Amino acid sequence: MSFLTYFLLALGLAMDAFAVSMSSGSTIRPFSLNDALKLAIFFGGFQAFMPVLGWLGGSVVSGFVSDYAPWIAFGLLTFIGGKMIYEVLYGDPEGKVNSLNYSVLFLLAVATSIDALAVGISFAVLKIPILEPVIIIGCVTFFMSFFGAILGYRIGHFFEHEVEVLGGLILIGLGGKILAEHLLWI
Repeated sequence: MSFLTYFLLALGLAMDAFAVSMSSGSTIRPFSLNDALKLAIFFGGFQAFMPVLGWLGGSVVSGFVSDYAPWIAFGLLTFIGGKMIYEVLYGDPEGKVNSLNYSVLFLLAVATSIDALAVGISFAVLKIPILEPVIIIGCVTFFMSFFGAILGYRIGHFFEHEVEVLGGLILIGLGGKILAEHLLWI
């Protein structure tokens, strides 16, 4: 496979992380470049790690991934998105979902990188070396997440609460998209 093929694959895989980073950037106050860096490291790191895990697991993990991963991603993204919306509408302003909390970051990173796990399994089946695509996938996701968080911060203050609700809806929508794609393939 060529560099361009890996790059386009990385762009496709990074879209979920970009959307979540934008959503997170719009809700983080006060915001710093370190916050964007933290999001980018988590999302880029998980997008790079998951294909390796899939590649190492190969066909052993493929049955589990294909059957349950979309449901897991849907559940995680719907839970976090629903909690964000609930907190905007009914919650204590101090009790909002903290996108920089390590447990929340972990859940978001796993949910947005499950498709990268499946890509790693595909690479194993096709006997494609994993190092070059993993580096490209990780770097593309890192930069898209970093700039997504900054973009979210820049536009988020215009609509404050509306953006938080929109961010929750985006997470729920991503989960629904992942699940719908899975159910339509069946």
